[in-house]
Amino acid sequence: MIEPILEKARNGTELSRAEIAALLSITDADERKALFDTAYAIKEESVGKIAYFRGLIECSNLCIKDCYYCGIRRSNDKVERFLMDEEEIFKEAMWAYDAEYGSCVIQSGERQDETYIAMIERVVKRISEATSGEMGITLSLGEQTEAVYRRWKEAGAHRYLLRIETTNPQIYARIHPADHSMEERLECLAALRRTGYQVGTGVMMGLPGQTMEDLADDILFLKSIDIDMVGMGPYIPHSDTPMGKEVPAYTEEQKTQALMLGLKMIAVTRIVLRDVNIAAATALQALEYTGREQGLKCGANVIMPNLTETEFRPKYQLYDNKPCTDENSSMCRGCLSGRIKGVGEEIGFNQRGDSQHYRKRTAD
Repeated sequence: MIEPILEKARNGTELSRAEIAALLSITDADERKALFDTAYAIKEESVGKIAYFRGLIECSNLCIKDCYYCGIRRSNDKVERFLMDEEEIFKEAMWAYDAEYGSCVIQSGERQDETYIAMIERVVKRISEATSGEMGITLSLGEQTEAVYRRWKEAGAHRYLLRIETTNPQIYARIHPADHSMEERLECLAALRRTGYQVGTGVMMGLPGQTMEDLADDILFLKSIDIDMVGMGPYIPHSDTPMGKEVPAYTEEQKTQALMLGLKMIAVTRIVLRDVNIAAATALQALEYTGREQGLKCGANVIMPNLTETEFRPKYQLYDNKPCTDENSSMCRGCLSGRIKGVGEEIGFNQRGDSQHYRKRTAD
């Protein structure tokens, strides 16, 4: 049934919305394997069998946003808030550089005040200067003005990840308060493109009321805006959020279903978008210990080992049961390196791992 669709994919023929939804709807184990094998072959041809490390620095859980699904939402008074100082952020970025990661990601809850904006600007400039511009710097700091994006870009940032979460306006409104605007998020993505970043976005899979057609629309949206990199993951409830109170903790069967949907999204996104960077999200590992490695075998080519000091990690939980909250950076590097090599992937040490799609797009 799906073989004609996969044959079109292997030939590089554009898939329709219905065909994408059909691939995402696969339940048969043999068909799923055929999908994953096709995606992996396209990955090997388009970006190679290389996993690039992005050392993740979760520098603050302070947030002005109040998204209904997120554990660090503004209204969650059960969270112990923290903010790393500049020296701590710089130290962790230098650890990533010395560990040959090639790139780091600075991520936090959203803030739009000048104090925070200027601090990020200073620390990005310091990292860039200390590594002679060799270190890839990705920011994931939410919605900002184009002027702020430009300041951070000029300081030395290369990439920016801003997840749309869903392109269905009704679902977007259901998972965000009324003062959160989908149009504003889309304008921020456009501003990032104008500013010259390698631009990343992504969605959550398995949201209440979401259909396979919705997810097919999400993938087609990623293609339509010519995105350079994709970061997405399965929805996992957080018990201290409005959505988490409505959705019981996942059973083992539900975890497996969420993992399979996450892997299928990676595979179909690789098939449709070909040469973009796709991250194997930590949420996959929350569902299954080898989830991230499975993500690589389905088409992902980026892994984000956590560099955040263990004293802060338990305070930065966007969802329940986040893995590796008690491991230090050295433990993560050794453990993850062995696991990735074990599935036949090379690790792109000392490489920024820029998006092939971005390189082609900017060369035209």
